[in-house]
Amino acid sequence: MQKQNWETRQPPQLYTSEQKKRRDESIWTLIQGVLAPTQFIAFAISTVLVIWYLWTGDGYGLATISVLVKTTLLLTIMVTGAIWEKVVFGQYLLAPAFFWEDIVSFFVIFLHLAYVAFLWANYLSEQSLMILALVAYFAYVVNAGQFLLKFKAAKTQSNLGDSYA
Repeated sequence: MQKQNWETRQPPQLYTSEQKKRRDESIWTLIQGVLAPTQFIAFAISTVLVIWYLWTGDGYGLATISVLVKTTLLLTIMVTGAIWEKVVFGQYLLAPAFFWEDIVSFFVIFLHLAYVAFLWANYLSEQSLMILALVAYFAYVVNAGQFLLKFKAAKTQSNLGDSYA
């Protein structure tokens, strides 16, 4: 049985040299870099407003608007992210390097759109809608964590140089 030397083990390859070049030259990388923190700020503000409403019963309208803004940003980042994947990896979604991030993103989008549908149909109570928003936000946090780990892996790969890229 062969003993593996963990110290010399190469990290998994996230980008080929060509993909890294396309990523670095694409305007869509900058757009994602602006939209991701913007969406996070909207998420943070909206989370406070939703929890405030659930705690006090005040501010339902503002909390609702904040969830709709967050949902709009989510959909925008998903569309622009799909374009980014096409530019970098040659396919709109489910590129092997981001397969699981995209799968979880679909679930996050489903929860956000369920909120919008239930709001529009007046199907759930105000409190139930806000709880659904928090469930969607929890899924978003998981998904954002996936992307942060991928960002860290890309940074590590870049620091190691193109011998691994």
